[in-house]
Amino acid sequence: MIDQLFEIRRQRGGWLDYRAYLEKVSKIEDLEPSPSLVNLHEPPPFPELTRSRSAPSYQIQQASDGFIHRALQNAKETLKSKPPPSFSPTLDKLRLAKLTKAQEIEDRLRPKKRPLPASLPADDEAEVDTLLSKRGIISKCVREQVSDKDLQRLKPGQWLNDEIINFYGQLLLLRSEEAASKANKENKSGKGKFLNAHYFNTFFWSKLTGEGYEKARLAKWTKKIDIFSKDVILIPINHGNAHWSGAAINLRQKRIESYDSMTFERPFVYRALRGYLDAEHRNKKKTPFDFTGWEDYVCELSLQDTPQQMNGFDCGVFTCQFLESLSRGEEGFAFNQSNMPYLRRRMIWEIGHAKLRDDA
Repeated sequence: MIDQLFEIRRQRGGWLDYRAYLEKVSKIEDLEPSPSLVNLHEPPPFPELTRSRSAPSYQIQQASDGFIHRALQNAKETLKSKPPPSFSPTLDKLRLAKLTKAQEIEDRLRPKKRPLPASLPADDEAEVDTLLSKRGIISKCVREQVSDKDLQRLKPGQWLNDEIINFYGQLLLLRSEEAASKANKENKSGKGKFLNAHYFNTFFWSKLTGEGYEKARLAKWTKKIDIFSKDVILIPINHGNAHWSGAAINLRQKRIESYDSMTFERPFVYRALRGYLDAEHRNKKKTPFDFTGWEDYVCELSLQDTPQQMNGFDCGVFTCQFLESLSRGEEGFAFNQSNMPYLRRRMIWEIGHAKLRDDA
């Protein structure tokens, strides 16, 4: 074979002594083979599995049979172990798992709120009794004031009047303005604890529905403010001097909202507030209001989502608490009929101190 290679090289004009060149290369021992290369001069690592002249076919067959035997033994050992119990839940277990999962989702979507206390701290309860015993003007806040006769309406079983509701609404407005001012000073932006809210007093609704936007000159009500820059507009509504309910223009979520503690549907509330939005936008922005994406918000499960009164005199307290929750941007309400005695006492304390509590 070497002679043939030499003859080929000679014919192509290669080395004159190809045999001498091969002998020279074979004597070079300085170059070590790479560890990643297989040295073909060494015997194979598993001679019993390599077919060669020194390894007859019957030896290879024996090695293969030994490997198969060991594999079968390992498989048999695994079969001796006890299999895990099969998963076969009963129908009750499946239903329970489904209900548990549904409750977990509900808790994430509507986290449970901390229950309201049964009463104020002892010192504050004493202050409430003192406030109820005073005579004359009890408290003032901006343009609103409450007298002793007004404050008596927060005793159990009494129907709230305009003075109480408007004073409370002024406290909501003042808290929102103070929160916005504090955020501006601290250069904070984004969602805070309280929404950027505006409050229309109880006479707004009677003016809007009784006289209309133009005749009631409602454009002057917002001469110094831009309601379209607000998150929410809070509106108490007096229905025929017999019932109170709460409404809101939620500009942040594009909703006209109505909350009634006696489950009355109020379609005219939505129509009237939509009409007001359009008239105000035409007056201030000189264009019709774009209602694209807006909805008339109605709680699908009214008795569950909107707390209901169980008597004929707590509607004013419910309305004030609806508006208070909305000013925080809350989607649900943490109070119900059983909380009315506590809330009445708390409102007396808040009006007497001209500030809202933040401990409940």
